Amino acid sequence: MAVATLDNLKDQLAFTDDIGDADDGLLQRKLDAAQNHVERLLGFRIEATFGGEGQDEVPPALVEAVLQLAAHWYDNREAGAEAVRELPFGVREIVTEYREFTF
Repeated sequence: MAVATLDNLKDQLAFTDDIGDADDGLLQRKLDAAQNHVERLLGFRIEATFGGEGQDEVPPALVEAVLQLAAHWYDNREAGAEAVRELPFGVREIVTEYREFTF
């Protein structure tokens, strides 16, 4: 289950209707990869913990982390100074709040 949609990502990137769907495939790959990365940082799959029957809704902060990361990867497709940053500002902090720590 995707926690964010392609339309959510287009909103995050401030796409306008005139841009169309030319980058939809690329955007979906970035979105899928971002959710996968956030889940790896969390230590659990989001849909296994949130959004199902008897579960709390997916926290908006986790959706925001996925969208920020996907947008960052889309905007920084080329190697360069901006692209070498580890994660966009705030993503690690959001993930840390929901991460399952084990010792």
